[in-house]
Amino acid sequence: MSSKKDGLKELIRGLPHKPGVYQYFDSGGTIIYVGKAKDLKNRVSSYFVKNHDSPKTRILVSKIVTLKVIITDSQYDALILENTLIKKHQPRYNVLLRDDKTYPWICIKKERFPRVFSTRNVIKDGSEYYGPYASVKTMYTILDFIRKAYKIRNCNFNLSEENIKANKFRVCLEYHIKNCKGPCEGLHEETLYNNQIRDIRQILRGQISEVVKDLSKRMSEEAGQLQFEAAQETKEQIAILENYQMRSTVVNPMINNVDVFSILTDDKYGYINFMKVTNGSVIQAHTIELKKKLDETPSELLETAITEIRERFNSQSKEIFVSIPIDVEFPNIHVSVPQRGDKKKLIDMSIRNVMYYKKSRQEQQEKTDPDRRKNRILGQLQSDLNMKEMPVHIECFDNSNIQGAFPVAACVVFKDAKPSKKDYRHFNIKTVVGPDDFASMKEVVYRRYKRLLEENESLPQLIIIDGGKGQLSSAVESLQELNLLGSITVIGIAKKLEEIYFPGDSYPLYIDKRSESLKLIQQLRNEAHRFGITHHRNRRSKGSIKSGLSEIPGIGEKTVESLLKKFKSVKRIKDASDEELATILNKTQMTAMKEFRGD
Repeated sequence: MSSKKDGLKELIRGLPHKPGVYQYFDSGGTIIYVGKAKDLKNRVSSYFVKNHDSPKTRILVSKIVTLKVIITDSQYDALILENTLIKKHQPRYNVLLRDDKTYPWICIKKERFPRVFSTRNVIKDGSEYYGPYASVKTMYTILDFIRKAYKIRNCNFNLSEENIKANKFRVCLEYHIKNCKGPCEGLHEETLYNNQIRDIRQILRGQISEVVKDLSKRMSEEAGQLQFEAAQETKEQIAILENYQMRSTVVNPMINNVDVFSILTDDKYGYINFMKVTNGSVIQAHTIELKKKLDETPSELLETAITEIRERFNSQSKEIFVSIPIDVEFPNIHVSVPQRGDKKKLIDMSIRNVMYYKKSRQEQQEKTDPDRRKNRILGQLQSDLNMKEMPVHIECFDNSNIQGAFPVAACVVFKDAKPSKKDYRHFNIKTVVGPDDFASMKEVVYRRYKRLLEENESLPQLIIIDGGKGQLSSAVESLQELNLLGSITVIGIAKKLEEIYFPGDSYPLYIDKRSESLKLIQQLRNEAHRFGITHHRNRRSKGSIKSGLSEIPGIGEKTVESLLKKFKSVKRIKDASDEELATILNKTQMTAMKEFRGD
C-alpha cells in the first residue's frame, strides 16, 4: 500500500499547473473516474491531501492505483474532452445521465417538392433536420401549424419531372380538401413551392418575423397586380403566422438565439432544464437528470449538462443564461447570470420547469417505492443538522398562555416524517407562576422524558423547541438533569427568520427556504402551535365558565363541576327548573342561584 501511495505522490508531484483532464485507474487497469480541472496539480492533489466527508469519495480514493492526465489549451477544451471520455468509458464514479431517449426531428427532405415530416432517424443524404424536440407535442404543434399555413404535400411519390409529365400520379383527397395544391399533376408551380419551403425553413429556425415581413411585401405586390385571390391567401398566411408568434412569444422579441439553463439538486441527483429562445419565443425545452456519484457541486453538474445538451441539440447560440455561476469559459460564447428584467424572467421560467420536473419524478418514484419520500426527506434533514442517525422519531414542543393565564404546552410527535397523533400530548403547567416561557419549557421537557424513561418507551432522535436560544437553553437544562443531552439532537427554531439554533452555539443555521427538511421542521412547529392553541382555548373557555359560576355566593368549585357535569353549559343551568337544580344545590345556594339568573 505504501508503494502505491509513493507512486501516486510522484505522479502528482510532476503534474503541471495547467487545465486538462485526469483519469483514475484501479488495480485492474480500469478507468474508474474522469475529471476536468482548471489547474491539474491543485485539483488532483486535493483528492489525496484531505479527509473527505463523502464516503463515496473516500472509497474512490482508496481504489486509485495510478492516474493519467491530458493537458488541454483551455478549461472549455477540458470540459469537452471530459464529456467525450465519460461517454466512451462510462467510469463507475462519474455522474450518470439518466436520459437515453431518442428524440424526434423535423426533416425537410432533399427531393423535388420537398416533404416536411417528423423522424427519429437522421440520415446523411443531404436532407435538413431541425430539433431534436424533447416534447413530441410541441413538434406536432409546429407541424400542424406549417401544414395549415402552407399547402405542401405529405405523399411519398417520386415527383420527378419525367413522372409528372408521364401522368403517373393522380391528385388525392388532400388536394380535394385543399390541404395540397397537387404538385403530383403539375398543378403547383415548383418555384412557388420552393418559396414556401424557404419560409418553413425560417420558421423552424424561429425567424417568424422575417417570414411575416416577406409575406407582407408579397401581398402588396399581388394586390398591386390585381391578383386579389393570391393576396387574400397570403393575408391568411400572415394572420396564422402572427397568431402563432403571439402565442409563442414569452419575453422581449429582441432576445434572440439564446440558451437558458437552470439547475436544482438534492442529495442524489441534479436536475437541469434547458430552453432555446429565438426572438423571445421558447422553441425548444428539455430537462435531464444527472445521478451524482461523488460530491459534485451544482456548478460542476451544470457544466457537464451544458456540454451534453448543446451537443445533442446542435446548438450554435452565442449567448447562454444560467441560474448559477459556472467556472468554465466557453470560447466565443457569453455566459451570464441574469438578475433582472426579461432575461431574469427566462431564468425564473426555466427554474419553474425544473421544479415541476423534479416534483413529478419524485411523485412517480414514491408510487413505486413509498419509503423513498421518507428516506429522502429524513436523509436531507440528517445531513442538514449533521446528525449521526436518521431522525425517524421527532418531537416538537410549544408553549401557550395569555399573560400567564391558563399556561399550557404541547408536544407533537412525527414518525417516519408523518404525524403520529396518538402520541401527541398536552401539558398543564404546574410549577410555574406567571408568564415564564423558559421555566414552562424546562418543566414540560423534564416531565415528558422522565416519564418515557420510567416507562421504558422509545426516545426520539430529534427534539425541536419552538423558540429561540432562551427556550432551547431551558430544554437543554432538563435533558442534562436526565442525562439525555448528547444522546438526542435538540434544536430551537426562531420564527422570524426561520433560524435553527444548536445548544451552546450563538450562530444560527439557515436551511434553504425551498428545502424539504426545513418544510418538515416548519410542519412540526406549526402542528405543535395548533395543537397547543386548541388545548389552551378549551381550557380558557372552561375556566371562564367556572369562574363565572364560582362568583355566585355559597357555590364552590366542586358544586360548579357537578352543575356543569349534569347541565353541560351555563345557558342550560339558567334554563333549568328549580326541581332539577335542587338535586345539586341546597336552599342557600338555590337563593343565590335565583339572584344570578335574575328570577
